[in-house]
Amino acid sequence: MFDLTINEFYGQTECNLVVGNCASILPVMPGSMGKPIPGHEVAIVGSDGVPVADGETGAIAVRRGDPVMFLGYWGNPDATAAKFAGPAGEWMLTGDLGRRDADGYLHYVGRDDDVITSAGYRIGPGEIEDCLVGHPAVALAAVIGVPDPLRTEAIKACVVLAEGTAPSDALKAEIQDHVRRRLAAHEYPRIVEFVDALPMTATGKIMRRVLRERHAADTVAADTAGERP
Repeated sequence: MFDLTINEFYGQTECNLVVGNCASILPVMPGSMGKPIPGHEVAIVGSDGVPVADGETGAIAVRRGDPVMFLGYWGNPDATAAKFAGPAGEWMLTGDLGRRDADGYLHYVGRDDDVITSAGYRIGPGEIEDCLVGHPAVALAAVIGVPDPLRTEAIKACVVLAEGTAPSDALKAEIQDHVRRRLAAHEYPRIVEFVDALPMTATGKIMRRVLRERHAADTVAADTAGERP
């Protein structure tokens, strides 16, 4: 609309503005949040706190001693200690998952507690949500993982329909097929629920935790009423 290149940045309250794009000095790669900003060492690490190979998904971490890094959580040394990993506790874990490509660009996958484990795959909800809102009937979408006896978790999409669109089973199937044809087969939502609105934070972020809690409560209610085998 405005013929501008958007420069994104990444960080969190504990350690802000450590990754970013700057179109004036580096090409902006679509889907990437950029590269570590000079003066900050950012890596993708595994569960052992050791950096993983390019292309692998792991925890986004920042080297301890960064000049913008917090000193600790007030009055909570245990939470502070849990924030760091690695053989010498040298990496601050952001709580987000990501991956680095061969050119050094970092790609955000999602919050660690929002990532879905399904049939052996670890799936970030963001890519599926972006695909869902590409359907003309979808105004807004949130994706969560819900318990599944065969897959560990099944992918569930909570969808707010565009104004004037009527919900139907046929539309659910169409939305599922829309994702199946554009993403990997294991990423399509096996459950689609139409909702009037999604729970949001004050800054406009979807509260997937609330959706997971609602699904759990609905499941318990259905079991109690004898609506499920």
